[in-house]
Amino acid sequence: MTRVLLPQPLRTLARVEGEVELEIEGAVTQRSVLDALEARHPALRGTIRDHATGARRPFVRFFACEQDVSHEPADAPLPEAVADGSEPFLVVGAIAGGRGL
Repeated sequence: MTRVLLPQPLRTLARVEGEVELEIEGAVTQRSVLDALEARHPALRGTIRDHATGARRPFVRFFACEQDVSHEPADAPLPEAVADGSEPFLVVGAIAGGRGL
């Protein structure tokens, strides 16, 4: 069982509390996790990835075993600890802004 932790706005949209547990067939990759997440919670389609291209949305980051895997290939296997559920796959909303000089 793969565990996914979503930021609060996406948990609200998907109507879930806490972590989402997913059964993934085959290799556990960013693509397979997000495909399973969107299949189970259709309200999330288009919020994490672009509908047309499947590309990660700006200001959304993915973490596995405390490592930023946002720029890794979508079909690269995630760490075994994420695949077996001992560590969660995190979807994080990035924050930008500040003062320009």
